[in-house]
Order: sequence, then C-alpha cells, then structure tokens
Amino acid sequence: MQTFAPTRYNAMPFRRCGKSGLVLPAVSLGFWQNLGAPGNEDLCRQCCHFAFDHGITHFDLANNYGTPPGRSETVVGQIVKGMPRDELVISTKAGHPMWPGPYGDGGGKKYLVASLDQSLRRLGIEYVDIFYHHRPDNDVALEETMGALDLVVKQGKALYAGISKYPGTLTRQAVETMRQGGGQRLAIHQPRINLLERGAIDDVLPVADELGLGVIAFSPLAQGRLSGQYTAGLPADSRFGRSPEGQAWHAQQKAAGTWDKVAKLEAFARARHTTLAQLAMVWLLTDRRITSVLVGVSRLEQLKEAVAAAGKPVLTAQEMAEISALLA
Repeated sequence: MQTFAPTRYNAMPFRRCGKSGLVLPAVSLGFWQNLGAPGNEDLCRQCCHFAFDHGITHFDLANNYGTPPGRSETVVGQIVKGMPRDELVISTKAGHPMWPGPYGDGGGKKYLVASLDQSLRRLGIEYVDIFYHHRPDNDVALEETMGALDLVVKQGKALYAGISKYPGTLTRQAVETMRQGGGQRLAIHQPRINLLERGAIDDVLPVADELGLGVIAFSPLAQGRLSGQYTAGLPADSRFGRSPEGQAWHAQQKAAGTWDKVAKLEAFARARHTTLAQLAMVWLLTDRRITSVLVGVSRLEQLKEAVAAAGKPVLTAQEMAEISALLA
C-alpha cells in the first residue's frame, strides 16, 4: 500500500455536513471530465495521492463520469485499492442517462439500485459513503426516488443519501418525504454555486440550513470562466480554443458581459495577493452553510492552487459587499 504524508490532516479544514455525523474537507476532488479520460490514468493517480496527502479525503464521482461513461469510477477504483478506505469518503450519483432503454435514466427505483450496483463493481468497493440522486425527475413520484435512496442505505450499499441540482422547494419536499416515510435523513445537497451563478444562495441554502443538510458546491469556477485563463482571450491551445463551438462560446460570454465581470474580480483578487480561482473558492467557503467546495482539475498545479485556497482566511463582510457590488 502507498505510504501517505503523516501530516495530511494538519492544514486542511474540515466541516460538519449539516446535522449528520459526516465531516468533509473544505475542498473535495471531483472526476467529471479530465481525470477519467483515457490516457490520464497516471495524472489521476498523482492527483488522488496529492489530494489525500493534503487532507482532501473526499472523492466525488457519478455513474456517467468519464469517457466512456463509467470510466472514472473504474480508474479511481484501481487507485483507491492502494489507499486507506476507512479514511476516504467516496461518493457517486445516478440520474442522468447511463445505458439504453427505459431503465437507464431518471429517478426510478430499478435504475437507481441497478446503477449503484454497477458503480460498486467498477469501484471495487463494498459501499459508497454518499449516494446521490443526480437530478430531479418529474416523471417519477418523489416517494419512489427517496425510497430508493433509503433502500440502498438500509442495504449497506451507501452510508448517506444526497440529492443534486434540486431547487429549494423540491429539496424541502424531498426531506419531508423521507421523514414521512420513516426513511433515512438526507445528509447533503450538491447544487451549482459560483460567483457567476448565485441563484442557489437564496433558493437552496436557506432550505438546506433550516433542514440540516450539508451543502457541497459544484462548478466553483463556473466551468473555467473563473479560472483566469479566458480573461485576455481564448487560448489557442485550450480545449475550447481548438473547437469552433468553443470560440462561439467565448464570443457569447463576451457579449453577455461575463469577461468584464471576470476582469473586475481578477483585479480584486490581485489586490489581495491571491488568484481569481482561489478567490472564487474562498468566497464560497466564507458562507458557513457550505460544507465543501468540489473542484475538478486537468493539471496537478490546479489542485495545488485549490489546496492553498482552503488554507486562506474567509472574506470579511466588507470584502463580500465589495464583491457583490462588482457583480451587480
């Protein structure tokens, strides 16, 4: 088994996940795109080991992550075989299309249970720590979807149940449905929140806080818009820069005023001797209702930047107000 740094818990802050017994690191590592791509196996291993050495104990996956879908779970499963399982929080999700036919998508019990069984085989583990319904399904009764989450927890295939991308009203209904059915308490919500997409701040966070759910924010860098790499233009060697769709996307963002806002935020970050990406993460972690920030990386340097962000002080009330004014 790989030997890991004995100091791994010294610097990374941990936060309790709502009213559950689970705690998560301030920064969690996700495997949506790059780390599950063919040819990136060594990079994925380096990132997993570096993350764990620096206190990132939470690895976040989904059944459809990677190329082809499911590959991320297979790659990460091989890596975690050499890591201390009892020190890792491994999560996965189901809810997006995964296989053909009527049973490979949505919020039905057959799909969710079968998907988790497949995920466990790909990961090579007996249980996941968190199993999420990945997105709402209006065609399936909420009682069935929540019942499926309750079932897999009672079966021991997952320790905690969560939801992702649920709006505030539906989040409340999901929690109440679990309670009325005598099921497990929902432990966590995974919404999209970042400086450019702040709707969940007023919609989801008050409900999660009231009902005792932890919150892990995904897309903290707004799919790269807050990384700082696009402010001066679209880099020719970037994934977007090599495609006509990417160039159209950059022009569309410019027309919408995104890059003007990003430039202001970048200047704000620079004046405080930090990077734009770190500012975006610290802005999220300043909100006590947010348990963890979920980052995806394509280079080890990006992961190092995220680890450094976790150690920075939260923003003052004045700094938060200044940022709000920049984005107004």
